Amino acid sequence: MKLSRPLMIVMVGLALAVPARSADEFVIDPVHSSIEFSVRHMMVTNVRGRFREFSGTIFYDEKDITKSSVRVTIKTASIDTGNADRDNHLRSPDFFDAAKYPEITFASTRIEKRGAEYVCIGTLTIRGVSREVAIPFRVLGVVRDQRGNTRLGVEAGLTINRLDYGVSWSRALEGGGLVVGNEVKIELNVQAIRRAVPAPSR
Repeated sequence: MKLSRPLMIVMVGLALAVPARSADEFVIDPVHSSIEFSVRHMMVTNVRGRFREFSGTIFYDEKDITKSSVRVTIKTASIDTGNADRDNHLRSPDFFDAAKYPEITFASTRIEKRGAEYVCIGTLTIRGVSREVAIPFRVLGVVRDQRGNTRLGVEAGLTINRLDYGVSWSRALEGGGLVVGNEVKIELNVQAIRRAVPAPSR
């Protein structure tokens, strides 16, 4: 069937108006996710902790992971190392100053494929200081749970220097070294649920 020129113009315009396939939106499930860290204490052992309250969104493009993105917000005061006195010190101006800086944030700017792995590059903000970080990550899979929800699993990790973000309190040991190490290892285990797409109105 031959289309008239005006009709062809209209159809082309409609086609151009339809957005390209976008990534699926996933919301982080904090019940089945963790943001944990470890730091050297007294130069002889590692103290481990986690943040209990956080939220975030992942836009995941299964066909091209480099087109994905992520944003995460962590409640600074939710830090938990299993010791109330230490946690209160960590919330104080000596460390995170949670009253002044209630949130730690990360927002990706791009994702790169480097060899066999992917790296999420973005801006990490702690105590009002923003720096670019690169986070290697691995997608563990996408599954459907017993309630029909689609779930995405991702694990990642990075090491930062706390001094880069103004988290500088420590004391020197008599034999050399610091009470609190400067390198902080962060481990991320994330499970996210795909946001349901609203049914089109009739």
